[in-house]
Amino acid sequence: MNVVVVESPAKAKTINKYLGPDYTVLASYGHVRDLPPKDGSVRPDEDFELSWQVDQRSEKQIKAIAQALKGADALYLATDPDREGEAISWHVREVLEQRKALKDIDVSRVVFHEITKGAVLDAMTHPREIDQALVEAYLARRALDYLVGFTLSPVLWRKLPGSRSAGRVQSVALRLICERESEIELFKPREFWTVEVVFTTDTGETFTARLTHLDGVKLDKFDLGDEATAKRAAEAVAGAVFAVGEVEKKRVKRHPRPPFTTSTLQQESSRKLRLGASRTMRLAQQLYEGANLGGETVGLITYMRTDSVVLSQDAIHGGRAAIQRLYGDRYVPEKPRVYRTKAKNAQEAHEAIRPTDMSRLPKDMAQYLDSDQLRLYELIWKRTIASQMESAEFDQVAADIPGSDGRTILRANGSTLAFDGFLAVYQEGRDDVADEDGDDRTLPPLAAGDGLERGDILPEQHFTQPPPRYTEASLVKRLEELGIGRPSTYASIIEILKDRNYVQIDKARFVPEDRGRVVTAFLESFFARYVQYGFTAELEDKLDDVSNGTIDWKQVLREFWEAFETAVAGTKDLSLTQVIDALDHDLGPHFFPVGEDGRDPRSCPTCEGGRLGLKLGKFGAFIGCSNYPECRYTRALVIAAGAEEDAEAGNAGPREIGEDLESGQSITLRKGPYGPYLQLGEAVEKGAKPKRVSLPKGVSPADVDLELARKLISLPRLVGDHPETGKPIVAGLGRYGPYLQHDGAYTSLPAFEDMFEIGLNHAVSLIKDKKTGGAAALHELGDHPADKKPVRIMNGRYGPYIKHGRNNAPIPKGKPPEEIKLDEAVALLEARAAKGGGKAKPKAKPASKTTTKSKTAAKTKAKPKAKAKAKAPAKAAASAGDD
Repeated sequence: MNVVVVESPAKAKTINKYLGPDYTVLASYGHVRDLPPKDGSVRPDEDFELSWQVDQRSEKQIKAIAQALKGADALYLATDPDREGEAISWHVREVLEQRKALKDIDVSRVVFHEITKGAVLDAMTHPREIDQALVEAYLARRALDYLVGFTLSPVLWRKLPGSRSAGRVQSVALRLICERESEIELFKPREFWTVEVVFTTDTGETFTARLTHLDGVKLDKFDLGDEATAKRAAEAVAGAVFAVGEVEKKRVKRHPRPPFTTSTLQQESSRKLRLGASRTMRLAQQLYEGANLGGETVGLITYMRTDSVVLSQDAIHGGRAAIQRLYGDRYVPEKPRVYRTKAKNAQEAHEAIRPTDMSRLPKDMAQYLDSDQLRLYELIWKRTIASQMESAEFDQVAADIPGSDGRTILRANGSTLAFDGFLAVYQEGRDDVADEDGDDRTLPPLAAGDGLERGDILPEQHFTQPPPRYTEASLVKRLEELGIGRPSTYASIIEILKDRNYVQIDKARFVPEDRGRVVTAFLESFFARYVQYGFTAELEDKLDDVSNGTIDWKQVLREFWEAFETAVAGTKDLSLTQVIDALDHDLGPHFFPVGEDGRDPRSCPTCEGGRLGLKLGKFGAFIGCSNYPECRYTRALVIAAGAEEDAEAGNAGPREIGEDLESGQSITLRKGPYGPYLQLGEAVEKGAKPKRVSLPKGVSPADVDLELARKLISLPRLVGDHPETGKPIVAGLGRYGPYLQHDGAYTSLPAFEDMFEIGLNHAVSLIKDKKTGGAAALHELGDHPADKKPVRIMNGRYGPYIKHGRNNAPIPKGKPPEEIKLDEAVALLEARAAKGGGKAKPKAKPASKTTTKSKTAAKTKAKPKAKAKAKAPAKAAASAGDD
């Protein structure tokens, strides 16, 4: 008997069918151990000794593998064919060796890049040793990310209230986004004009030409800088007669792009399919693990984490055969196209992302895939097919059209598609590209000396545009260009920035949040070296050298840690005032640009003599007046021009709304550090606070009238007494929105209007639903055969799901809840439980820990269980340093 370890259970089931009864294939469910989320897991003082911990979920998988090895002849480690997969295999072997489960068992590493029977069987005939250089590259990256996260994040928490974490690569990606936003804010549009003329040929066909020369001088972009200049140019055109001058004609070829790498797949999926990087990678994983085609599960694409653009000979031959069959001989190039990987060190450089069988057309896969899986498969299939097709050909024409007076020359550009080639299948998307030259226009036949009839003269005003904000596609492209991070980590970097609330997405583009801008300014002020693009890229190159076996991984750590530790120590005695002054100096030019009127942008609009500057509050940074508390003017982190809008909305100072009917006191609208609020009256004695109510989310200060103000200031409102408990039900507005409060428990309300209108019966119903788990039952499916407890379809916050006692399971995508039967629901609950999800977690048992020693980290020895408890913020930093 032989045991094979893969990463996912779906893959295990498929591969077991391929290998037959002499093999037992088990899943590790990803990494089986990691650095414990606490201080001391990486110890620089002990030559970067690492401590490892097997969590409770992985303990179950390790025990299953160890049990299967009893009496086995060989163990094949068949995790994914990349650095992380190599590390997982290493971890599995190390843990099993520590538990003495590998005695007299031959351990080998096998890799395959597609889950097809032929690829798997071939891989089993070519076993090898674990690649120690790849393992050490993983160890170096993991240690670096841990050290940055657990060292730098606490500095942020202490010195920068409201910040979350910092990471080795995420902080540099955030800097890119923040710098782009600063460029946009400081951008000053510049006016320029163009003059175009409509001409008609002798055959009656029309085309447009643009003025390029005036008074015998070639025009630069800004030579026609205003309307008056443009009109004078138009008058010069109007006074001339035109004929066709020199005509340039040439045929050009456009070649197809290479097949997908991880990075280009993420970019194109974002552009064409509007799928984020994380969603794209999840779908690609599903396609890689395969679909059930006629009773047999087959992988549909090759491994999706790769920097390589290389195709195997089988893939090239299969692609050319498909092209010939579908499009004809004209579309098959004379020689196969061979692409070379440009990456300096293409980690996971084995083969590009491609279909495992080029003859599997997207239309034939529609019955086996959901809509998003099919869209991604079609994108990969088209890109791969196109990469092996003939080039597209264009006839380009450029014609000069001089005026009879010799003062003016116009130029017409155009192109015609002569042969579509690969464009019959696929055209790569583009980011933020505007075609101003009209090269894609089609011109009528033109020859030197042809007479032309001049039509309309069209002067047109333009303004230069600021650089666009990054999309996921353009951010990934920029990170790759700078050599920052690696494509397999880009999806997680983007998700971390979103999860930390450092950025938001507006119209599919990244906008830095105030918190993100302040964190970036802090790091640039006190840790400048570690957010420099060149330094981060250079460190990535060193890590690649580790994977090539040309540099010692601990030497990389030593060089990094020596300087980094000094930089962190330098912030120990930083005062809050020093931090604020540094942030104010760094961000001041962006938030307080000098206007055309010459007024001081830092002058407080509310009081006399106050100076505006950055302030730090409990929830982050804002702009406030130096005369606080006498002057309470505040505003969000926006440039000074936005202050006028604040004033118009009543945010520059208290604005009286009207009188409260019950108390007779005035209601005023004010702006605090955390947003606008209503206040009833004024403080009557020292220490006494007047009643205040924040504006509900979605309500702007400009929307507040007297009726709404009176309703809000009257909160909380008594709805009535609960008919069963006799205790009051109160409607109010809290930090997280409108709510009902009863017997010490809170229930969210769907809309803020409900606070004023909800009746007792509706309130009781909502509270009852909350007690059933915050969801209403849609269907009763029957009793579970094991314990006779009910199985229900519930309507939860994120949609319908299956519930049985404390166990929950999601409903498969695309499956209508009403079609779920009891037996199917039981199977879904069991599958969910097998993955370790859907159930309230019991108290965790003590985790087993090991320590990595020695230069090559080839073997590990057991260490005593750590007694120290993790500090409170440790969990928050657990992923702080992740790429």
